[in-house]
Amino acid sequence: MKSTLLAGLLTAFLATPAFAAMSESDVEPFLKKEGCFKCHAIDKTKKGPSYKKIASKYKGKPDGEEKILKNLTTSPMVKLEDGTEEEHKEISLKDKGDLKTVTNWILSR
Repeated sequence: MKSTLLAGLLTAFLATPAFAAMSESDVEPFLKKEGCFKCHAIDKTKKGPSYKKIASKYKGKPDGEEKILKNLTTSPMVKLEDGTEEEHKEISLKDKGDLKTVTNWILSR
């Protein structure tokens, strides 16, 4: 009996991922925690363009997702709304699935 219970627990433990993948509802709180909302808002311009403006620029374009991903992960120089340039902050995500979730969230604004 004990060995059956132990085997069941071990199977459940091994079948459960170490952490759950980011869901659509996790993205906005994550971006706030990362400080992205200091420069961006969902539907109004701040220091950087709104997520709605970013989505309209890249949605439906073959390289749109790739360009957003590059801004999120490589710290490129970006032009701000006032015409100045600065290095874009790199987000802390490394998981490709989570990065795709964030990119899709931005494109869906």
